[in-house]
Amino acid sequence: MSSTKDKITGNTNEAIGKVKESIGKATDNPSLEGEGLAQQVKGKGQQLKGDVKDAIKRGVDKA
Repeated sequence: MSSTKDKITGNTNEAIGKVKESIGKATDNPSLEGEGLAQQVKGKGQQLKGDVKDAIKRGVDKA
């Protein structure tokens, strides 16, 4: 997966996670709220993965 695709997927997971968390809070559903929080963490990890790929590519391009 390319760094851009990782970042897009990460942003998508974060956004969906925030929606799930909000719906979970609004409906008093702790399971859905927790699922949303977990999906947000997953999204942040995917974005970080994309950032690392970019940093490695920049390092290789300089060499």
